[in-house]
Formats: sequence, C-alpha cells, structure tokens
Amino acid sequence: MARETKLLNGDLAAKFYDRLKEMSGCPRSISLAIVATGHTDMRRGMQSLGLTVQESLKRDPHAGDLYIFRGRRGDLVKILWHDGLGMSLYAKRLDRGKFIWPSATDGAVSISAAQMAYMLEGIDCRNPQLTWRPQSAG
Repeated sequence: MARETKLLNGDLAAKFYDRLKEMSGCPRSISLAIVATGHTDMRRGMQSLGLTVQESLKRDPHAGDLYIFRGRRGDLVKILWHDGLGMSLYAKRLDRGKFIWPSATDGAVSISAAQMAYMLEGIDCRNPQLTWRPQSAG
C-alpha cells in the first residue's frame, strides 16, 4: 500500500492512470472518474464499496471507471477500480487538511483527470492553492 500512496503524491492523474494500466497488464483505458458524493463508512472494503456503486449509484462497478469515496472526517479517500481482471482498492489519507468534495449530498459526480488530480492533492479546483505542505519527513 505504501507504493500506491507514494504514487498519489506527484503529478497525479497521468501517473495514476499509467500505474493502474501497468499494474493490470490490460490495455483497456479508464473511461471516467466518478466521485460518490456525501460521506462513506471507511471501514468498508472492495466488495461493500462495489455493492454501493451497483445499488446506490446505479452503475456497473466492473466497467473500468474509477469510483472515489470520502470518509466523514474528510481526510481519507478510497478509490475503487476494476481493471477487467480484478478489483483494486486504493486509499489516501491527508496528513493535514481535508479533501475538497462536491457539494451535492447524494449520488455521484463525474470529474476530469485534472479535477481528480487537484482533489487528491487536497487542492480546491475552483481556487487552486495547495492547502498544506509538510516541512519535514519526521
């Protein structure tokens, strides 16, 4: 998990998509990044989040789209993705600050790769400013 978390810290969208395709060995491209609005119980795993995608969002969790879920506190997100061979679950927690989330309370919102990159860096895409940067590693 440390490798995926480290990967989510740079120029995110392109690296993340490339890494997902590389890990899967599958030439299929990722079609959408979909944000589940509201908050999600972060104790949930792959099967439970996949069921949420299917039943609450009325989408196919095996279609190759990215589904992004945020916890109640706002500092943790989980990303669910099916590569055609199996389901993957990625997590990212911010050390400080919160993920900027769409204001809709129910359903899902489709976002671009650039918006996803901003979101996962903790930057508000409406006013791009880094929320916080650590000064040291320890």
